[in-house]
Formats: sequence, structure tokens, C-alpha cells
Amino acid sequence: MDNFNIPEELKKIPDNPGVYLMKNSFNDVIYVGKAKNLKRRVRQYFQSRNHSTKIENMIKNINYFEYIMTDTEVEALILEANLIKKYMPKYNTLLRDDKQYPYIKITTNEMYPRIMKVRQVKRDGCKYYGPYISNYAVSEIIEIVGNLFKLRKCNMSLNGTKKCKRPCLNYHINKCAAPCMGIVDKDVYRREVDKVIGFLNGGGENIISTLKESMINASKSLDFELAAKYRDQIRSVEIIHEKQKIDVATTNVDQDVIGTAIGIEEACVQVFFIRNGKIMGREHFLLTNIENETREEIVTSFITQFYTGTVYIPKEILLECEVDEKELFENLLTEKRGNKVTIKTPIKGEKNMLVKMVKKNALEVLEKGSARIKKEMENSKIAIEALKDLLELKEAPYRIEAFDISNIQGVESVGSMVVFENGMASKSNYRRFKIKTVIGPDDYKSMEEVLERRLNRGLSTDGERSFNKIPDLMLIDGGKGQTGIAERVVENFGLNIPVCGMVKDDKHTTNGLLYKGVEIPLKRTSEVYKLVWKIQEEAHRFAINYHRNLRDKTVFKSELDNIKGVGEKRKISLLRYFGSVNEISKKTENELVKAPTMNIAIAKVVYNYFHEDNHKK
Repeated sequence: MDNFNIPEELKKIPDNPGVYLMKNSFNDVIYVGKAKNLKRRVRQYFQSRNHSTKIENMIKNINYFEYIMTDTEVEALILEANLIKKYMPKYNTLLRDDKQYPYIKITTNEMYPRIMKVRQVKRDGCKYYGPYISNYAVSEIIEIVGNLFKLRKCNMSLNGTKKCKRPCLNYHINKCAAPCMGIVDKDVYRREVDKVIGFLNGGGENIISTLKESMINASKSLDFELAAKYRDQIRSVEIIHEKQKIDVATTNVDQDVIGTAIGIEEACVQVFFIRNGKIMGREHFLLTNIENETREEIVTSFITQFYTGTVYIPKEILLECEVDEKELFENLLTEKRGNKVTIKTPIKGEKNMLVKMVKKNALEVLEKGSARIKKEMENSKIAIEALKDLLELKEAPYRIEAFDISNIQGVESVGSMVVFENGMASKSNYRRFKIKTVIGPDDYKSMEEVLERRLNRGLSTDGERSFNKIPDLMLIDGGKGQTGIAERVVENFGLNIPVCGMVKDDKHTTNGLLYKGVEIPLKRTSEVYKLVWKIQEEAHRFAINYHRNLRDKTVFKSELDNIKGVGEKRKISLLRYFGSVNEISKKTENELVKAPTMNIAIAKVVYNYFHEDNHKK
């Protein structure tokens, strides 16, 4: 937004709570933040000099900002988390993982309850257990206890009277008590349900004993297949109940215990899920963009992004450090849970020891991850050295840029540029291009436009710093045609940049490189192949993500949607044939009918829509 006057716009910001979005010159959201007072918070970025290095770099890239007012701070917190997940801004600390764990649900609000797996906790009077880490084990445990205690699996609404003429197969194979037949006393059935609840509350020993006895009997009868089935069921039960007893003051408390380990480029947050005083499972999460972030800021970012998305909130959350706006988080989580949630930072006792144990686990995960990254860097260096030898370059290509052109069903062409430095992805340098000068799906012309725009920016004295770096090697996703276009563009700029085409086979899998008109096959076991494959997949992925954003804004949200008789197929057909809504609006009925899927009647409707008096522009 070239005419955006930041000093003037700062004066217009209200004093309300809300969320602000910082955007760069490419209209990308580079930072999302929340504020109790929008005016005071946003002004601080431009009027204060006491910022971390990361925030200073962010401020330099702000072209304009937007804000959204909310009624309360809690609403601002929720909106901030949702927008961070949506835009993945460059300067926000980002939670890389966003899992939704399975829960076990007992429908105790029904006369004859069922047991099932769900991923959403509701306030419906039912009992929920979890979250569990192993999806497979949850399915197994539901199968085991459901069959063992003969709980029904149907969705029928039962009131104790006969609902079916005959019971289903589960009754005949002794896996259901058939309450649908009205032959089961409600209290008898409820006692079986109570046994299941007791099992899920930690009393799994009785079920394991029963299964072991069945396994032994099956072995004695030489039915080894059945014995193996019981053995697998025992393992599933043990996975669910592989817990560690902990000595806490309240034995039935639900807690999440959070510990962190901070590395150079990422942080690891480890969470132990404690339910009814026992550790039900654990999981780690990686956060990126942590440069100059304090431990408190990293934990705050994690809580914001994790707990606004998870379906279950425990009664208590234990942290290793205090966080800002603790009361705000407690209010949000209390509202989500339905009763009081507290956030604590224990400094002594058993809870403090538990936090230290979780922190130790986080450090172990991070160290293993660091070793993995180190190994990847070593392999990447080997790959670029091998690539240098393969192409007979004077020096190893430190900066490699790869370009891909794609279109949305021929309507919207886009270009992507991904950057690898020293063999590793440099995502902060990725760029995307919306094709401006080409109408229709012309990959050659689109590639020419993208490369010219990229090199123009790179050679401009006032260009963006990352664009001022000229690549040591260009990789083009395509064959001789696209590669030839790229070579010509580079030559026209008077540059000496090696250009390679990334060639795919009939199965659209990376097959080799096209360099100076010669196709060079790559061995799939080589480090060069792995690097080229990774670059090609990343360029395609980046373009596809851009597609999705544009598709939401253009193809599926078009003015054509307002015209009766123009469905999705006709809309795409019209846009593909004429290029834009503006061009369509200028056409006559005879011209409109030339587009595929169109007929005289619909062409007349479209023409009238754009030429009625109340629609003239």
C-alpha cells in the first residue's frame, strides 16, 4: 500500500482491545499481535527504540498495518492465535505442530451408554478420557472393553423397550448384550459401564488379568491364532495404561506439565498429560522464529497457540517460569473448560520436581533434533559439492534459487521462488509472484515475467536486501522450453548464472537435470538427487499454497457467483476463456456464448447482469 502514511494512520487507531497485523510491500502478513489498547501498543513499535533485533528487523519491513477491534482481551487472544495459525507470519514465534489428539467418550447421558473415539470434548453430560497419544491403541482399547463388557455399538435411541425384531450379529457372537431387544436390565448394563469407567480411571489390572487368562487358555487349547490376538490386546491395554505414578497432593487432579529447551534456531516444548494423578502420555512441540526471544516469551507463544486449538483443558497447568498476562490466560482457559483453571509455577516440592523432569525430556528431544539438523547440513554440503562437480562449475553453488509456474485450472497463473543456501532451505527468502502481464495459461511467458521481475529487483540499488543477492545457480521446474526461456532472460540481463531444468519422468518424479541442452540423469541414491528432489518439491508446494490463497479470493469468490445459472464449471470456463471478470463484462452475447459450457440463454443472463442500469460502472 504505497500511499499508506504511518504517522497519520497511528493517530486514527482506537483505544480498544484488539489484534494488529503488520504487512510488508508484498502484502504478506509478517507479524500478528494482540493488545489491551491498540493505539498504545502499535505506537510503541514506531516511537520506541527499545526493541529486540528481531522486532527491529520486522519494523524495517513494515509497509502498512491493519487492526481488528474486539470487545475483550480474551477475544483478542483467541483471534491472535487463529491469525497466527492462518498466516504463519515471519516474525512471530510459530508452533510447528498442531495435533488434535483422540479421546475416549462414554455416553453416560444415555440410558444404555456407548464407548467411542472422538476428537472434540463437549459439555453434553458424557464422560471423556484423554488426550491419548496413540490413535491405534485408543481404537484397540475401545474394541477390547466394548466387547469384553458387551457395550452396544449402534446409534439407536434406546429407552429400555424392544426396538428391533431381531438382534444384530454382535449379539450372536457374544459382543453385545442387545439392549435394543429390551432384554437387558438398565441397572445390570450400568454396572458393566461402571467397570469400563473404573478401567479408564486407572483400574486396568483386572482387564489385563482377564486377557492373560484367556491367552493362556487359548494356548493350552493349541489355538495359537486366538492366543496371539489376546497378546496384542494386552499390549494395547498396556500402551493406554503405561503410566508413571506420581506423588502429588491431589491424587485425582488433571494437569498439563510444560518444560522447555531453547536452541539456536528452534525451541522444544515438552508437555506431560496427567489425568487422575497419572501420566497418560507426553508429546513434544517445536517452535521456530525464536531469535532473541526469552523463555517467558516462548512459553507465552506456546500457550497462546496450543490451548486455543486443543479440545481439552486440564484443571491445572504447571510451568517452569512466570508468563505475562497470566490472569488473561486463566480467564480464557476457565471459560473454555467451564470451571476454574489455574496456571502455576512451582518453586519447590513434588510439582517442581515434575517440571524439572519434563524440562529434561525437552532438552533430550532438542539435542536429538540438533544432531539430526547437523547431519542434514553435512549431507547438504556434500550434495552441493557433488553438484558443482557434476555441472563443472568453478565454485559450489551457495545460493540456489528454484522457480515454478502453476495455474488454477488455467485461470490464475502464479510463480514461486524458493531459496536454498548452503544446501538448506532459506524460507525467509522465499518469494511468490502473481502473474500480471500474461492472460491465460502460458507457462513460457509467465516464467519470463517472473524471472525478469526477480532480476530487476536484484539489480535495483534500492531493492530488498535478500533480492540483491544474485543466485549462484537457477533451477527451473520444466523441460527445454522453460529452461530455454530462463537462459535467454539471464543472457539479456548480461549475467552469467548457470541455469538447469529439473526434469521429471512419466510419473512426475524428479529424474535428472537439463544443463546446456544436455539431460543429466541422477542416481536416486545420490545426495545430489535428494537435494534436487527436495528443492523441486518445495517449489511446487510453495506454489500450491499460493494457489489455495488465490483460489479462496478469486476463483471461488467471484462476482460471477451472483449471476443465476452460472455455476462453478461455467464460472471457471468464462474466466479461463476471457481472463477476468472485467473482460467478461465487456463482451456481447454472441461473444459470451463462445466460451465452453455456455449457451444462448445463459449468455443473455450474463450480458444483462453487467449491462443493467443498476450495475453500470
